[in-house]
Amino acid sequence: MRCLKPFSVSLLCALLPAALSAATETMTSCLEQGKKAYADKQLSQAKDIFMRCVKINPSDEQAQLSLAGILLTLDDLDGAEKSFQAALKRMNRASPYIAYTYSMLGDIALKRRQNKEALVLYSKSLLVNPANVNSLVGKGVILEYQGDKLSAAEFYRSALAVEPLNLVARKRLVNLEPEYMTDAEILAALKQRYAVKPEVKELSDEHRALFTAIHRAEQRRGIDYLKNKYPKVPAEFIVTINRDTDFEREMLTLAGYTALEKHIGQDAIAVFQRVGVPIQDVFALRNKQGEKVFKEDSTLTEEGFTVYTDALQNRKTFLLPKEPLPPTPEFLSKLAAREKELKEAGYVEITHSELKMIENQTLCSEETLRTKLGVYVLPVNKNQRRYFVFARKPKEPIKGVPYYYLMKAHSKRNPKIKVPSNSLIESYALYGYTVCLSDGNLLE
Repeated sequence: MRCLKPFSVSLLCALLPAALSAATETMTSCLEQGKKAYADKQLSQAKDIFMRCVKINPSDEQAQLSLAGILLTLDDLDGAEKSFQAALKRMNRASPYIAYTYSMLGDIALKRRQNKEALVLYSKSLLVNPANVNSLVGKGVILEYQGDKLSAAEFYRSALAVEPLNLVARKRLVNLEPEYMTDAEILAALKQRYAVKPEVKELSDEHRALFTAIHRAEQRRGIDYLKNKYPKVPAEFIVTINRDTDFEREMLTLAGYTALEKHIGQDAIAVFQRVGVPIQDVFALRNKQGEKVFKEDSTLTEEGFTVYTDALQNRKTFLLPKEPLPPTPEFLSKLAAREKELKEAGYVEITHSELKMIENQTLCSEETLRTKLGVYVLPVNKNQRRYFVFARKPKEPIKGVPYYYLMKAHSKRNPKIKVPSNSLIESYALYGYTVCLSDGNLLE
C-alpha cells in the first residue's frame, strides 16, 4: 500500500485527536456500563465489565477502584485488596480517593478479623480525611470489640456528626448508652421512661442499675416481646420520642419493663418444666457459677436470663439443687478473702472494658500494666479474670497511671469527679509521649 506523502502529516494530525477521543470515550462508556450493571444488581456482569475497563487502561484509578468495589461486594477479599492496592500505587497525593481506599482496605482487614491491621488502615484514612464516616465507624467497631466502649462511642458520635442518619453508627451508639452517657443524661433518660420522679436531681447507683436493666431489655427486643404478648400493648408500657422523624425511637417505661420481666419469668418457668425440671426445683435453679436463676419475685436474674435462653435452644447450663458447683466453696472463700485484702490495701476493681480503655490510652499491653504499672489480675477460673488498680497516691507515679485514666474517663460522665494529678503523665504530655511504645512495652 502506498502512502499519500503530501497529505501524510496532515492526515496524522487529523486522526490522532480523534483516536484519543475514541479511547477516552471507550473508558467512559465502559465505566458507565459497569455502573449500570451494578445498579441493576447484575454483580457478575458488573465485575466482567470493570475487568474489561482495567484492561483498557490499568493505570486508571476509577477503573481499579470500581473493580475493587465490586470484588469486595462479592466477598472476593484477595481480589479486592489487589485492586485497591493497585489503585493506591497510582494515586498522587492530591487524589480525593486516598482516604476512601485506605478505608476499604480497613474493611477487608476487618472482614478477615485482622483487627490490628484494620485499625492502622482506618487511622491512615482518617489522617487524610478526619470526616471519613466508614473509617470512623470501623475504628469504633474495633475498639468496641476490644472492650474499650468509651472510645468506641466517641468515634460513633463523630461519625453521626458528619452523617446523622448513619444507621450502623446510630444503632451501635444506642447499644453503648449505659457505657458513655453522663449522670445527667441517664437521669433524663430515666425521667423519659417514667422510671424516676421529675423532682429527682442526683443519679444514684440504684438509678444507674435500673437504667442499665431497662436499656438491656430494650436491646433484647423487649418491646417486640410485649407486642407479641398483647393484642394492644397498654399505652403506659411504651413511650415514643422524636415521633414522625428519622430519629423516632420506642422505649420501655418502668411499668413496661416490670410487665416484661414478669412475662419472661412466667415463660421461663414453663420452659424449665418442659426440659424436665420438677416444679418444686425451678426456683432453686442456679447457673454453673452458683448464681441464682430466679429472684424472690419469680422474675429472672441477669444470669438466669442467659440460662433461660440456653434452655430455649436445648442447652443445659443450669444446676439442680443437689448438683454441686464446679468451683468449691473453699476456692470461693479464698477468692473473697483475696478481694478483701486488695481493697484494704487501696485497690479498686475495674471492668474489662475499663482495662481495655487504659490499654488504649497508655498503649501498654496487659502484661506491662500488670508487671510495671501495678494492675492486679485475680484469676477466677480458666476463662474469667478480675482486675484491680491502685487508687491511693503511690510512691512511684507510674503506679498511679491506671487510676489516673480511670478517673479521667469517669469525670467525662460526672464532672464532680476529681482526676488525680500525675507528674509522669503531665511530663510525658509536654512532649507528646505515651506511657508505652506501640509494641506495648514501657517507654524508658
